[in-house]
Amino acid sequence: MRMYDIIARKRDGEVLSREELAFAVQGYTDGSIPDYQMSALLMAIYLKGMTSEETAVLTDCMARSGDMVDLSGIKGVKVDKHSTGGVGDKTTLVVAPIVAACGVKMAKMSGRGLGHTGGTVDKMEAIPGMKTVLDQKEFFAQVNKIGLAVIGQSGNLAPADKKMYALRDVTATIGCIPLIASSIMSKKLAAGSDAILLDVKTGNGAFMKTLDESIALAEAMVAIGEHNGRRTAALVTDMDTPLGYAVGNSMEVTEAVETLRGHGPEDFTTVCLDLAGGLLELAGLGGFDACRALAEEMMKNGKGLAKLREMVVAQGGDPAVIDDPALFEQAALRYEVKSPKSGYLARMNTEQVGISAVLLGAGREKKEDSIDFSAGITLCKKAGDAVEKGETLAVFYTSDEEKAKRAEELYLSAMTFSETKPDPIPLIMAKVTRDGVVRF
Repeated sequence: MRMYDIIARKRDGEVLSREELAFAVQGYTDGSIPDYQMSALLMAIYLKGMTSEETAVLTDCMARSGDMVDLSGIKGVKVDKHSTGGVGDKTTLVVAPIVAACGVKMAKMSGRGLGHTGGTVDKMEAIPGMKTVLDQKEFFAQVNKIGLAVIGQSGNLAPADKKMYALRDVTATIGCIPLIASSIMSKKLAAGSDAILLDVKTGNGAFMKTLDESIALAEAMVAIGEHNGRRTAALVTDMDTPLGYAVGNSMEVTEAVETLRGHGPEDFTTVCLDLAGGLLELAGLGGFDACRALAEEMMKNGKGLAKLREMVVAQGGDPAVIDDPALFEQAALRYEVKSPKSGYLARMNTEQVGISAVLLGAGREKKEDSIDFSAGITLCKKAGDAVEKGETLAVFYTSDEEKAKRAEELYLSAMTFSETKPDPIPLIMAKVTRDGVVRF
């Protein structure tokens, strides 16, 4: 078998076999296939596309390029959740404890912030003492004992994806649904859960900007999961506006705790309960409506919050900040951003809001940057709200005024005002399962 022939076949629009895809992926991972040949194959895929079965096989080959986690040592059904990234998206901190409180195992590996999007691991590390690295024995023991562990990605999961993504990043082949879907799902397959719920964000703060693109990506990922023997579904959710009112690590933990107490923002609470209901449905606890009601009960009776506290203690974190989030370290500077005009806040460029938080210190501008866990933004006004000139749009928290001024300029440029109230955008736009797409 020659890589040259595989490239030529895909260039001509042919469907590649499992053997050909395995040869290409394994050869590129072990270094026997050079960058220039894999670049050519990726461009051919970008231009000619892949069938759903071909994409599923590619994903499986990428997953098998490294460690495949075997979760059989954990009793019961194991579920996983993945978000394609957004601003203010701290859903794992609410959804995972609720699901575990319902008796379903959540053995989850999460990521760090990337660009304008926050990362669950960074948020967890805002909790003093919290460990996000556990060895397999500790990980399994914790999930078996309390039903829940959320840790950083560890081991040698899908190394082919890491190499291929770096190549795609510099060869203009990022925006290709088969390649995006296989990149995300290769790590999910390698992580070993029985069922996977995908939260596919759509809008100006998401990777996929339009609803049709987001649904197409969701369909591709659901097909990959189902083809590889995992119960898989996706919700397509709005990211034209940040989720909730808190953007920044310790601030998002605080908002998650308040939500588990039943006092969270309406939009964030709705998305969390829908995601938890979807996971419980995939785990076989009943139909969606019954599962969502069960999730809501775990929020009302405090069992979800108790489970979050239990996980924090198990992973070495200080539970005092869960009991009283005011104990988190506070930022040195509080800076109010005022509205330049009256009217309605018609639109927010959510990506720029996320970058504003990064400028304040809540994320990384460069890979080696450290994070200021106390930095971030409290949104006082969101898209659709009426606002008066001089009224506070947001409050920034940071370590110095210069950072605040840089972020303020970008934040204000992300706001669009109008004289009339904009139409509301639905939070949950579609559900994708193996049976098809339902738009809401």
